Amino acid sequence: MAQTRDRMPPAKDGDASPGVVDERDDPPPPSEEGAVNWKRKRKRKREGRDRPPPPPPPPPSCDPLEVFGADLMAMILNNLDARSVALSLLVSRAWHRVASSDRLWSLKCEELWSGKVHIPRISQVHGLSKLASYSLSVMDGKRTRITKYDLCDHAWEFHFSKAAPEYWQNLDPYWKGTGPPMRRYFHLDGSQTADPGDRVWGGHECCYSTVTSFVENGKIREHYVRINRWPHMSIYRKQDWSWEMSNNVFFYSSVPDANKLGGTGPLFRVVCGL
Repeated sequence: MAQTRDRMPPAKDGDASPGVVDERDDPPPPSEEGAVNWKRKRKRKREGRDRPPPPPPPPPSCDPLEVFGADLMAMILNNLDARSVALSLLVSRAWHRVASSDRLWSLKCEELWSGKVHIPRISQVHGLSKLASYSLSVMDGKRTRITKYDLCDHAWEFHFSKAAPEYWQNLDPYWKGTGPPMRRYFHLDGSQTADPGDRVWGGHECCYSTVTSFVENGKIREHYVRINRWPHMSIYRKQDWSWEMSNNVFFYSSVPDANKLGGTGPLFRVVCGL
């Protein structure tokens, strides 16, 4: 009786298990070199199946500077207040380059100086960046310690106080309404003068001094201006950066001079105490 031999049916597409290379579709070549290449090819196929999918592409940039560009970003910053623009300097180097431009801070300086009666000389130094000019202006505007440069750079309107003797009030156009206020002028040599024809002045010699004393921790204990041996005058700095000096007899106020070329006041930062 003839024996029958079971034969394996031919493989069909899709019979191979997932992840297993079907060697029947890619038989090894007869040569030794071809066999090596064939093994490498098989290895690459396995690695390709085991390799995780590539990561998704990064999302588009959310940095406004990269999205809008430097010119448009400068226009946006120009609509912010100075404090917000100053904070944007800390974001990155690229932001710092845009937010520190002279064009941007020139406008901020104009806004700051608008309505001020004195412009600090320290902010008008040639070659100073507008950002530095703005910062120095703000710091000087907060200064309450007066210097001889402040005294000498400004003309001062002068009148007697309400507590002054009636004799002096009768000579004062401020109280009688007979003319413009009297003016006084301080000089770097320590002297003081008045306009010609001043009825109160009388041609007498006049000198002044500024006095500042500190306590141990560097805080100002006392600060005043004294003329001759008369009662010393307390100092007050107003929001418009003007100065006032007064005692129970006299009152001085600095005359506005914001358009004075080169600015006014000291050319250095003044230690004002802590």
